[in-house]
Amino acid sequence: MPSPNWSTRRSMSSDPPRRWGPRPPRQRDPRPVRPGGRTSRWHKGGMSGDGGFVTAETAVALPALVFLAAVLMWGVVAAAAQIRCVDAARIGARAAARGDANATELARAAAPAGAAVQVSRDGETVRVAIDAPCPGPGRVASALTVRLRATAVAAREDIIGTTDGGG
Repeated sequence: MPSPNWSTRRSMSSDPPRRWGPRPPRQRDPRPVRPGGRTSRWHKGGMSGDGGFVTAETAVALPALVFLAAVLMWGVVAAAAQIRCVDAARIGARAAARGDANATELARAAAPAGAAVQVSRDGETVRVAIDAPCPGPGRVASALTVRLRATAVAAREDIIGTTDGGG
């Protein structure tokens, strides 16, 4: 099979055939050139004069995003403290229902720091209430402080079978 003649081979387009070899010289770029050889960024079709606004917008938005992240993390911490309050109330109610003398100490040990524990007995039930502060993050702690509360009720086990009833 004879080798193709590249000089006479025509493409489907209307361009003249191109031979293998060096490329034709490029057209001169009409954009203005700085003394360092770089093209100006102010030419038409390139970067416009508002390139600095992105930096300013980022400088404004970044602190807001950091504050939002801090508040979201504080929300997760507050939710975890609420779960600890519920668990502490449950533990205290079960201990008080069994008749343990140290039910208040058990509930206080399971509760978040600074929590107030209140145990009350009435008739056939025991009620344990937990009240704990959850301060906000950083300098806004006083504005974002919330009080977490949880209550648990359990039937007293120390009086089962001692009530007078038909049976």
